[in-house]
Amino acid sequence: MHAIAAVALAVFLIVTGVMHFLVPSYFRMLVPAWLRRERFLVAVTGAAEVVVGALVLVPCSRPAGGWAAAVLIACYLVSHVDALRRARPDRPRLLDRPVGAVARLVVNVLYIAWAVAVSRSAV
Repeated sequence: MHAIAAVALAVFLIVTGVMHFLVPSYFRMLVPAWLRRERFLVAVTGAAEVVVGALVLVPCSRPAGGWAAAVLIACYLVSHVDALRRARPDRPRLLDRPVGAVARLVVNVLYIAWAVAVSRSAV
């Protein structure tokens, strides 16, 4: 079971990282405006996700990869907290409403827990 969770996390990270390059406009809209340099940040985080996913995929680097994944995903909390701060109930997109922003935040925390669990089980 632990290997399945690790491989699933690795695939998730690698696919998401590649998507940063295939659909960059989606990921750019997730970057808080005050951070600026959306194109650069999307490219860097996409590359980081692919590298971290590869670390998680290889059993001998899985503990470090799991922790790296947890840290990387924790960095995205900035985006989700900013979205929650800007959320309004009258917005057309669900993710831009308070319930959607809270859901994004909760899911991100679950991703962090997943990465930590993979790291701990790989030791």
